[in-house]
Amino acid sequence: MILAEPKFQGNIGAMARIMKNFGLKSLALVNPCDIGDDCLRRAMHAKDVIENAKYFESLDLAVEDLDFIAGTSGIDSKSDKKHLRNNLTPRDFASKVEEIEGSVGIVFGRESYGLYNTELEKCDTVITIPASVEYPILNISHSASIIFYELFVAHAQEKQIKEASGFERDKLMKHFCDLLDVVDYPEHKKKKTQVMFQRILGRAVLSKWEFHTLMGVFSRTLNTLNR
Repeated sequence: MILAEPKFQGNIGAMARIMKNFGLKSLALVNPCDIGDDCLRRAMHAKDVIENAKYFESLDLAVEDLDFIAGTSGIDSKSDKKHLRNNLTPRDFASKVEEIEGSVGIVFGRESYGLYNTELEKCDTVITIPASVEYPILNISHSASIIFYELFVAHAQEKQIKEASGFERDKLMKHFCDLLDVVDYPEHKKKKTQVMFQRILGRAVLSKWEFHTLMGVFSRTLNTLNR
């Protein structure tokens, strides 16, 4: 994450804290203000992010080793002809990152002005957070929270749920049909009930853990009834 000429040390500390909340560690500072107690106080348990931050004299130097650069702006390109490309929402950007090979950097601009147009032109894409037209410009730390959250949800592999395969769902469906037979479920209701259960499985998007749990219940029930 890159902060371009931040003026307030408290914002640097807040950024470090938010980064650590979502598992991000690499912070670059371009011509920052002096860093002192207020910055460390705002960073809370993310002081290591501040201590390991890299300092640069220009944005060009800060991004020269990156493979993909995303700028941030509170102005939607649909209403600003100066932007060279359509902006992405944080969620769209998080999805796009999955396709990118190499190092990715997100550049946040100055508290008072943001990024200059010449700086945005150097970016591969621009992230804009949809907000009320009455007051669309978010505080820098609030913007970072939204963007980092979307990245975390989209790409934290340990949080991803493995879905049951089509074969596993078919196997569960067969057990359900066998159960209807064993309990002598009324023949004229059987077909509709099977269709109903199949629709439930389709809407539920079962995880593998849920599939194995249900299979265990059905298997034990069938074994008990078949004794």
